[in-house]
Amino acid sequence: MFPHERSLVEKYKNEPFAIVGINSDSDLEKLKDVRTSENISWRSFWNGPEGTGGPISTAWNVRGWPTLYILDAQGTIRYKSVGANEEAIDKTLEELLGELRSPTGDAK
Repeated sequence: MFPHERSLVEKYKNEPFAIVGINSDSDLEKLKDVRTSENISWRSFWNGPEGTGGPISTAWNVRGWPTLYILDAQGTIRYKSVGANEEAIDKTLEELLGELRSPTGDAK
């Protein structure tokens, strides 16, 4: 997944777009190494030593990994998946950014 996320960061660097990651590894020191080795340049939060049972995944009702949410400019969840369907992610992002580019704010 990281290569796709890196490509999205580059593709949408001049758009109103952000990735926020939540990592469920229980070892914080190991996570720091992964963030460096995988060139994770976006904001990424640690879910705590409980790993997959940590507070963030619990609050968001995450039951499988990876779970992806795409929120629109109003904070409404417009896409959710368990697993990384890159094609669906790309399509959803293009639709949402198209809505923002539209003079009326509606989908084109």
